[in-house]
Amino acid sequence: MRFRAANPHAPEDVPLSFHFCDTKDAADICADLVVAGRKQATASSLKELELAGLEVAQPGELFIVTDFGGKAMAVIETTRVDIRRFGEIDEDFARAEGEGDLTLEWWRDAHRAYYQRVLSGSGVAVDDDLMIACEYFRTVMTSDDGAFPLQ
Repeated sequence: MRFRAANPHAPEDVPLSFHFCDTKDAADICADLVVAGRKQATASSLKELELAGLEVAQPGELFIVTDFGGKAMAVIETTRVDIRRFGEIDEDFARAEGEGDLTLEWWRDAHRAYYQRVLSGSGVAVDDDLMIACEYFRTVMTSDDGAFPLQ
């Protein structure tokens, strides 16, 4: 109730929840970065979303970010989504993701390894032509705000 009182535009239904990444350490670090305000973007390959039966996020959509164990850490709102080839990702987007040392080189190495893991066995090539949904978001509320649980 506190979340909806502070955010009257929020939908009646509780937003979908998810954790970033495919490992506990990385997921928990990313959730902490969102809470700290450093992480304000994420990148999913279109094929990864398709294989999971998910659609590309749309501006205005709300999501609950959890740690790897499912603990709600923040509510984010998608503000913009750009579809780019992996090779077109730039330094600005790498900084917006807020991970590692914030460089494009770190981003490319970490994300190439991630996409290779999650697309393993799919027959999809992880190369500069891999299509990526570059999602920008704003942090609406964090667990530090005392607004959890969301109901």
